[in-house]
Amino acid sequence: MATEQRPYHVVVFGASGFTGQFVTEEVAREQVAPERSSRLSWAVAGRSREKLQRVLARAALKLGRPTLSSEVGIIICDTSNPASLDEMAKQATVVLNCVGPYRFYGEPVVKACVENGTSCIDICGEPEFLELMYWKYHEKAAEKGVYIIGSSGFDSIPADLGVIYTRNKMNGTLTAVESYLTIHSGPEGLCVHDGTWKSAVYGFGSQTNLRKLRKSSNLKPVPVLGPKLKKRGPVSYCRELSTYSIPFLGSDMSVVKRTQRYLHEVLEESPVQYAAYVNVGGITSVLKLMFAGLFFLFFVKFGIGRQLLIKLDGTSFTMTFFGQGYSQGLSTDKNKPNIRICTQVKGPEAGYVTTPIAMVQAAVTLLNDTADLPKAGGVFTPGAAFSRTKLIDRLNQRGVEFSVISSSEV
Repeated sequence: MATEQRPYHVVVFGASGFTGQFVTEEVAREQVAPERSSRLSWAVAGRSREKLQRVLARAALKLGRPTLSSEVGIIICDTSNPASLDEMAKQATVVLNCVGPYRFYGEPVVKACVENGTSCIDICGEPEFLELMYWKYHEKAAEKGVYIIGSSGFDSIPADLGVIYTRNKMNGTLTAVESYLTIHSGPEGLCVHDGTWKSAVYGFGSQTNLRKLRKSSNLKPVPVLGPKLKKRGPVSYCRELSTYSIPFLGSDMSVVKRTQRYLHEVLEESPVQYAAYVNVGGITSVLKLMFAGLFFLFFVKFGIGRQLLIKLDGTSFTMTFFGQGYSQGLSTDKNKPNIRICTQVKGPEAGYVTTPIAMVQAAVTLLNDTADLPKAGGVFTPGAAFSRTKLIDRLNQRGVEFSVISSSEV
């Protein structure tokens, strides 16, 4: 990361966007957190000074901080103007990029940050973009010593750090994990938050490109320890939670698998197999889902359909992890798994409460836990970047809670 003194520790790019406004509020909270031992200098950035000023005024009113606007810098820049992005990057140690969809607007920000020695965190849930940025910028970022960390919101910190937490809590070798996401209905009904829908819509619409990218990368398979994790069908029943579930269409599978590859190849840790599902309720919900699935499959192919889907919003969540593995000293080659563990990650509303918390705490961790980050810079998943840091502790302190539900030897 940048070692010279820069005007701002953190710059929130896209602060006047819908998610960016909540990230701005969360940085303002972090600025005055009781446990902070040093001053956090920060700025907001975007195309319109007037809009950025209004965002700061609303945050000041909401947080009871009348002097907030005078404490925060304002930078004018635009993804269509590379020189303006360079000027923004030169002033920051870490840029929080809230401007999506990232497949359309993300790369110019990554490029500017890498070229100007600035670390960057985003909340992207689009696997094609995330994996493409790795192949295009990982070596350049490593040369510059900066960290480009994607999917650092609800997509996919709960899943990625949840698997690592489960591994750390098992008294043995964790070999496989299945996660089940439950979205809890709020006062306006049950919906799915904007970022997840964008991930699903654009991710589903670009599966062909993603397959081509992965094929061209020619990566060696990550070894499988213990029995191979079986894929469940389009609709399956989770006995432990007494609910039907479907495969999760977000970025979690892609992100967790990339983390496990990194942990195995770079840190020489045992890789964990992973599958992600989302709970849909009882049989009536399954029937509704079958109809909704046809709607989804039809509309993701057309621009107007994509816009309709993206209007959906979301609420709070619980992600439950069921892991299996082997006690210490027991070989994974010929024996069956003899340890089971259940953990959970719980959090408030996913899109506009949990996501800002996760993104801002990722930035705080990047700024403060430098000795525990990967030794060289590069393009990383959250799990690869933060597996040895205090990020989980910070999230627990702010209401995104990691806990062990049960652990037993079979």
